[in-house]
Amino acid sequence: MAARQRAAKPRRRLALPFLIYAARHARVCLVLGLIGGLTLPAAAAIIRDWLPGLVAALLCVSATRIGLRAVLGNLRDLRKTISGILILQLALPLAALSLCLAIGVTGFPLAIAMILMLSAPSITGSPNFTALMGHDPAPPMRLLILGTALVPLTAMPVLWIIPGIGSMIDIFLTALRLAAVIAVSVGVGFAARRFALPDPSDDQIKALDGAGAILLSIMVVGLMAALGPALRSDPAEVAFWLVAVMVANFGLQIMAYRLGADPGTSVVAGNRNIALYLVALPAATTDPLLIFIGCYQIPMYLTPILMQRFYRR
Repeated sequence: MAARQRAAKPRRRLALPFLIYAARHARVCLVLGLIGGLTLPAAAAIIRDWLPGLVAALLCVSATRIGLRAVLGNLRDLRKTISGILILQLALPLAALSLCLAIGVTGFPLAIAMILMLSAPSITGSPNFTALMGHDPAPPMRLLILGTALVPLTAMPVLWIIPGIGSMIDIFLTALRLAAVIAVSVGVGFAARRFALPDPSDDQIKALDGAGAILLSIMVVGLMAALGPALRSDPAEVAFWLVAVMVANFGLQIMAYRLGADPGTSVVAGNRNIALYLVALPAATTDPLLIFIGCYQIPMYLTPILMQRFYRR
């Protein structure tokens, strides 16, 4: 029996070295993904068509890594999560929209992009980013699941006020579809954790982190499909959008953390799933957002690299 266990242990180690290696060098994987998004337009065009499946796979891996018990937490965690969603997805965009209306800039693409970004739920990679920095991924997972489920309610007041934003029904149905994808993917991940990995080892957790890092690095190539051509045709415009998204992303994270939010919630504050609106809003509204979304990936994927020391304080 003991000899059999000793034989099985090396086999398990041999089955996971690549994923464990990816986990140890996760930041390098993210940087390689960013470089690939800028330099491999053909690959970006192919991967873009596979983004829904990659998002579902990433959610499944994240749910398997965290587990249902950690996500559910307790009643206090639930209250904190709902309060965070109302602040991040409703109060902040309404405040930004009120400011834009007051100074008359609601027609500017940058103003619309920022308001939509603030009204969007967490990106699917926020639990992975938080875990890569050594913090608890359960709070951002709760914000991701509940925040996406509540988008049909939290986004309506914001989108109703923005002039010419499009059909509320389309936006509502899009949010419901996204919530369904998240529910199925996360449910499969929780089931895998419950029945296949009820008590995962450190190596298995690292392997799941490595799988998440690889999926994130592949996804960013597709998400940056519009940025490479724009960078070659109009680098000054790309530079403008890049500065704007860097200030918005890192500024929101710093502000949330300074106001007492935990690292996971702070990561969510600056990293939102604005791509959700691409399938619901009219093309006249979303065309300027393509460069915004492409540039937005850069501070997003640099978060585990640049913000790790900040969150250790």
